[in-house]
Amino acid sequence: IGSDGSFNENIQPFSGKVGTYETIHNNGHDNDDCYKCGMEAIQKNKVATILLAGGQGTRLGYDGPKGMYDIGLASGKSLFCLIAQRIVKLRQLAGGQGRIPLYIMTSPMNHEQTKEYFQSQDYFGLVADDVMFFTQGVLPCLSPTGKILLKKPYACAMAPDGNGGIYPALEKSGVLSDMIARGIEHIHTFAIDNSLVRPADPAFIGYCITSKADCGNKVVWKTDPHEKVGVIAERDGKPCVVEYSELSQEMAERRVDVSDDGTSSSSSKLAFGAGNICNHYYHIDFLKDTVIPNFGNVFHIAHKKIPVWDEDKRETTTPTTNNGIKLESFIFDVFPQSESMAIYEVERRLEFAPVKNAPGSSSDSPDTARSMISSMAKEWLQAAGATLTGDVESDCCEISPLISYAGEGLEHYKGKEVACPFAIM
Repeated sequence: IGSDGSFNENIQPFSGKVGTYETIHNNGHDNDDCYKCGMEAIQKNKVATILLAGGQGTRLGYDGPKGMYDIGLASGKSLFCLIAQRIVKLRQLAGGQGRIPLYIMTSPMNHEQTKEYFQSQDYFGLVADDVMFFTQGVLPCLSPTGKILLKKPYACAMAPDGNGGIYPALEKSGVLSDMIARGIEHIHTFAIDNSLVRPADPAFIGYCITSKADCGNKVVWKTDPHEKVGVIAERDGKPCVVEYSELSQEMAERRVDVSDDGTSSSSSKLAFGAGNICNHYYHIDFLKDTVIPNFGNVFHIAHKKIPVWDEDKRETTTPTTNNGIKLESFIFDVFPQSESMAIYEVERRLEFAPVKNAPGSSSDSPDTARSMISSMAKEWLQAAGATLTGDVESDCCEISPLISYAGEGLEHYKGKEVACPFAIM
């Protein structure tokens, strides 16, 4: 938005190629060149994953790392468990060939607890040497006038530097060096709060490889023009994420025709519809040669309630209104540096079930995520040829990630009846 209040005319819809779930998967995995390409990269030890897990479960009413949270599945599996076991299954699908390192970015407040949790769970079946933890950085909190706030008489108030802190943290922690030593070329990065994330997704990795992308982004297309989610777009001809608040009503509601003959308005979709779900691909050369050397000290400002030292009371107090500023960078701040951005659209119902809000919330809650996992499990069985009986509306159906990564391996249910709710472990 310009200084005069007008919307930035330099913002345009993403003009590059957008691969879709239908076009990539229309012939199934066996004939899918992208899937095969991604799987070959996994088998050659060329793929790594990075999990953004610095958040706490505070908004969920949980005192601990968000990844340890149980969303209420019949199995009781945590978000960490779901992700780790999907990687275990993917290695099986790769014929046991290739290692898929999992690098977990924590925050100072949950680093040790996260490490101890994985150790106590024997890394959920992953190879211990392939699970590495590193901490994002912190920055001092400021007053509205720019002074550093104190949490104690002898300590500054500090806050994590945002998910964009991944880039300096990769270098400072030695993770980037470890990737290079392992011969990693392709990196899949995603957030802990998506309970349906497919780590190291071969189709996505393969799509980015065959597109010769230096950077890639999985998206879900918006159906509501005013959904409060950032979208992939272009600013001054460079790829970027545009926040929903930066779009005028006309921009948010603008539609483009996607029909074959260019005449059917019923086949249109939102021009600014590529919803960002924090699910990214990087070629390691892009990180090593472009992003990290050029990562500057440009931060976004967030006005927050920051606990500060009260000299009169001689204690740290938390204000009831915003009293200070936290500085943070966003992971997508580097997108304009990309020379070849690949966008890959997936089905929301299969790949995006965020867990952000407290139980009982109408959206993005443990309840809605559990319901989506249940619906997907039922859809997988029906696609395999099974007939569902019993309480078919149940939201307590589950197929373990160790049984199926993305709906494969369920052929033996063809022609069989499965009573709902079910838990296939």
